[in-house]
Amino acid sequence: PWLAAHCTMEQMKWFLTQEVSGEAGFDDLTALTQVKLPVRPKLELARNYWDEMGRGNPQAMHGPLLETLAAYLELRPTMETTVTESLALANTMAGLAANRRYAYQSVGALGVIEMTGPGRSAATSAALKRLGVKAGDRHYFALHAILDVKHSLAWNAEAIRPLVESDSGIATAIAEGALMRLECGARCFERYRNELGL
Repeated sequence: PWLAAHCTMEQMKWFLTQEVSGEAGFDDLTALTQVKLPVRPKLELARNYWDEMGRGNPQAMHGPLLETLAAYLELRPTMETTVTESLALANTMAGLAANRRYAYQSVGALGVIEMTGPGRSAATSAALKRLGVKAGDRHYFALHAILDVKHSLAWNAEAIRPLVESDSGIATAIAEGALMRLECGARCFERYRNELGL
């Protein structure tokens, strides 16, 4: 909310540099996570992946939309300018998705992103609008403020619920992944607040 109402453009650029650096690619994470999942959860992850891929339209792919904003704002993310917490978040997400042993943790972590994304994206989009960034350049965040509400509901109903119904023990792994992602996000925001003097 502070971003939406108060940040300067310089502060927004710093924040977005951290976010871009820590972006592990939801499309790729989803693709890795769905390997060998049961049919119903696999299909939900496939639907989500297809949305991330712009439903086949290169101009609507979510990754390039974020790259468009980064280019417009002339962001230059590097390892040296990225806070440790942002890198740890990206590494955690990549590690869960890339290791079959943690597939269910990845389902939980990705589900939390969909659940928490709308509010975070809406605040970021509002800040960008307030700072004069035109709609086409802030489309990534405006889109996720709306689309992730639908994604979260579908992820819960079509991925998490069937997995837990098939084996209640899977709930623990899903919860572990969700908590890992929430903890990584909380650490990022704590560091961001410190860096921004809040």
